[in-house]
Amino acid sequence: MEQVKKVAIQGFKASFHEIAAYKYFGNNIELLMCETFRSLFNEIKIKNSAFGVVAIENTVAGTLLPNYALLRNSQSKIIGEVYLQIQQNLMALPNQSIDEIREVHSHPMAILQCQEFFEDYPNIKLIESTDTAISAAWIRENNLKETGAIASKLAAETYNLNIIQSSIETNKKNFTRFLVIQDTLQLPLKVINPNKASLSFHLAHKTGSLANILMSLSENGMNLTKIQSLPLVGREWEYFFHLDLEFDDYTTYLNALEDIKIDTHQLTILGEYKRGDKQF
Repeated sequence: MEQVKKVAIQGFKASFHEIAAYKYFGNNIELLMCETFRSLFNEIKIKNSAFGVVAIENTVAGTLLPNYALLRNSQSKIIGEVYLQIQQNLMALPNQSIDEIREVHSHPMAILQCQEFFEDYPNIKLIESTDTAISAAWIRENNLKETGAIASKLAAETYNLNIIQSSIETNKKNFTRFLVIQDTLQLPLKVINPNKASLSFHLAHKTGSLANILMSLSENGMNLTKIQSLPLVGREWEYFFHLDLEFDDYTTYLNALEDIKIDTHQLTILGEYKRGDKQF
């Protein structure tokens, strides 16, 4: 039988991270629930888990910038990605109506995704929490009336809450991309025939330096699917860049890396993996 994999996630039972973990690994996993992303990476660092699932961007709320730094400074590599269509639901204890709700709790990303819905309910106070599912669990455990949560349908089912209004996200094409990471010191990488890579590097504040990198990648046939900059702490006006590249030929990709090495500092391959399925 296949060995059970230990997978660290940010969030709790019935969170979107849990859904993403099962989508990628299947059911033969043991989940380690972490309150924060930093604690997730720490679980991997201290060898409590060999794998992790980390949200990195959402089509509505944008990029989770701190997670790039956590990944770059960790001993983990990206081995895959998962795309989930996110449906946010307003839930509360049974027999509660929306007119009775005075406050709603959820993760800040979920709140951002649903702000337009709550413009019609100015008397509802939106309160940030560490996780969508834990907000639902908190309502059930404390039998809190006049209190709602924004979370998944699975959370409502798990914690026996009533969905007052389903699909309250502003943009119905609401997707989150999750990175699947692996501790390379515990397990060797096992990605076969990768067609996507994530890189990081930094550049001096010099005219044309980034343009030269992008031109070189283009000339080598790389499909640039994401570029993200973060300040380089202690080096004013210098930046770390994170790039996602898709390619059809691995040798061509390696040639592209050789071409940009001379113009970059601390070029790091954060992972080489198969691009995730975006068919929903």
